Amino acid sequence: MAGRALKPVGAPTRGTTNPNRLRRVDRWLASDAGVTRLLRRADEPLVVDLGYGASPVTTVEMARWLRSVRRDVRVLGLELDAERVAVAQACVDRPWLDFRRGGFELAGTRPVLVRAFNVLRQYDEAEVTGAWSLMLDAMAPDGLLVEGTCDEIGRLSTWVAVGHDGPRALTLSVHLASLERPSTVAERLPKILIHRNVPGERIHDLLSTLDISWATAAPHQNFGVRARWAHTVHLLTARGWPVLSRPSRWRLGELTVPWSSVAPG
Repeated sequence: MAGRALKPVGAPTRGTTNPNRLRRVDRWLASDAGVTRLLRRADEPLVVDLGYGASPVTTVEMARWLRSVRRDVRVLGLELDAERVAVAQACVDRPWLDFRRGGFELAGTRPVLVRAFNVLRQYDEAEVTGAWSLMLDAMAPDGLLVEGTCDEIGRLSTWVAVGHDGPRALTLSVHLASLERPSTVAERLPKILIHRNVPGERIHDLLSTLDISWATAAPHQNFGVRARWAHTVHLLTARGWPVLSRPSRWRLGELTVPWSSVAPG
C-alpha cells in the first residue's frame, strides 16, 4: 500500500459513524457483477475507504464483505484527522487492512476501487465534479469510484458509480420495512443531486413516479413489503424508466438507473 507522500486534500467530516451504517453499499459492492469483476481481475486489488469517520468500524466491515469476493483484497482507510487515524491503528492488519492520513489525493496510492460515503455532503454542489476528478486521477485506469450518502443507521442510502468516463449509474437502497414512501430517500441523495429534487429535474421525476407506483402497488403489501417494492419497480419500468438492476436486487430494496436518466438538467 506504499505510495508517494502527498499533502492531504479536503476538509474533515463530522465523523459520525455506526456499525452496519454502510451495509447496503457493502452488500452491493460484494455482489455487483461489474465491481466483483473489477476486483477479481486486478493485479493489485487495493480498495480505499475515504473518510471513514471517528471509528474505523465501517472500513473493517467493508473489508470483510470484499474478502468474500477476493481473499487477498487490501483495504486502506483514509482520514484527514490524525486523531481518527491513531484510533484506527488498533484495527490494523497489514498488509490486508491499514489506515493513514489522506484525502481526495488518496495518499499517493493507486486503488482500483474507492468508496467515499458521507464525505461530500459538506461541500457545495459545484465542487463535486472536481472532487471526483481528483480521486479518479489517482486511481487505476479502470478504477471505479462509489460516492454516496446514507442516514445515521443505514436505512436510507444512495450512491453514484463513477468511472473515468464519467458517472454511470445511480443506486437507491432503502429499508423496506420502515419505508413510508420512496421519495423519503431524497434527503440522502448524493450532493450532486440533493438540491435537484425540484420540478423540472429528472431526479424529481424519478422520485415522483416512484411514489405514484408505490401507492399503486399498495395491494401487493398483502404479500409482503418486498413484493410491493418489486411491483413498484415493475410499474416504474412500465412507465418507461430504464432500470438496470435485476428483480433479485429489487427485493432487497434496491433500484439502479443509468446516470443519464437522472443527470442534472
